[in-house]
Amino acid sequence: MTTQENTSNSKTNAKPTHTLRKKVGYGKQTDFETIGAAWAREGGGFYIKLHGTQIIDSGFYAFPIKDQAAKESGQ
Repeated sequence: MTTQENTSNSKTNAKPTHTLRKKVGYGKQTDFETIGAAWAREGGGFYIKLHGTQIIDSGFYAFPIKDQAAKESGQ
């Protein structure tokens, strides 16, 4: 991945397409903690941006973000 590819999302101000979350806790105490965001790329891959300096020891999930425009227009 080149520097140009890394900055392409910030230049276009594109909103992320996915929220990145990891599971925290066990059983009934299970919850999800947001750890970053991802942008879908034309080639089928993702550009992933993690927040902070987490240690990911058991993987994470990428959940699609619902269309914000549809929510704002009331649809």
